[in-house]
Amino acid sequence: MPDVRGRVRGSAIAAGVLLLTAVLGLPARAAGPAEPAPGDRPGELVYRGESIPAYDVVLTIGADGVLYVRETITYDFDRTGEHGIVRHVPFRIGDRLYEVRNVSSSSSTGAPARVRTTRFLHDVQISVGDRHREVRGRQAYVIEYEVGRAFTRRAGRVELVWDAIGRSWDVPIGNAAVRVVAPVPLRHASCRAGRHGATTRCLRDRDGPYAVDFIQNHLAPHEGMKIRVRLPEHAIAVQPPRYVPPRWTGDWPGTAVLALALAAVPLVARRPVPRARRGAALAAAGVLLVVADAGDDIAARGPWAFSLGDRCVAGLALLIVGTAVVYRNRGRAV
Repeated sequence: MPDVRGRVRGSAIAAGVLLLTAVLGLPARAAGPAEPAPGDRPGELVYRGESIPAYDVVLTIGADGVLYVRETITYDFDRTGEHGIVRHVPFRIGDRLYEVRNVSSSSSTGAPARVRTTRFLHDVQISVGDRHREVRGRQAYVIEYEVGRAFTRRAGRVELVWDAIGRSWDVPIGNAAVRVVAPVPLRHASCRAGRHGATTRCLRDRDGPYAVDFIQNHLAPHEGMKIRVRLPEHAIAVQPPRYVPPRWTGDWPGTAVLALALAAVPLVARRPVPRARRGAALAAAGVLLVVADAGDDIAARGPWAFSLGDRCVAGLALLIVGTAVVYRNRGRAV
């Protein structure tokens, strides 16, 4: 009689060996949440590589119409050495300007917390750290600043729309919490998490009539938390918003001139062209037009309020044609 038990036992052992080999041979994931290590806080997501384990924000709505912001950022540099963190706060959204001012920083873990601010394009870059000292491991930073002209007056109400943590972070965020504090009872407050256009509702936890907490776990890089608050019409003093012209203010004549200049570049290479001196004169005239148009915007509203108007577009057209003529003459001389 065949030994059935021996066959079954042999098959089971072979299957177990194959399963064990497959499990041990699986490659580990390069990024993403890992199992909590001893000593980690319960419920805290742990990541491999750089990450933000905790991000706590307090948005205090002042009766003077100023938004007071306090951000506590726990940043895990892992084993790589860095000089600090950079927080991007928008001062221009579309054609609207915001006043980001009175920036300060500190660190409860003893990390260098010198703060430097730089305006670039649409953001105020808040750099916290020391260029000459590197930090490693988990560090905690506190950034405080004020935002003026952040509120919008509507019919019968005042509105605030603000991304509390921004979408510029290149690392995941484990636990994010945003508290909104107002001088009047908060009856209309909401939060949506994710990228642009996301509709994920944040977990809401009311703590008294004048404060509301929003919580969101496991935010991927470049995901934020957009807060919307609606207050009674006379709850706070509202400064009128400031606007600047859009980046492109050229009318159809300027746009047509620029298009014709671009179309003329291939023709310059085929047909006889004027001398190089004339080309240089055209390029110089184009530069003067661009500088004149940019100078007006910069003098009136700052270096990052530059917009492309008809003068600038015409200047670009002259610069393109003049440069093409100069290079065509150089190629013919060679």
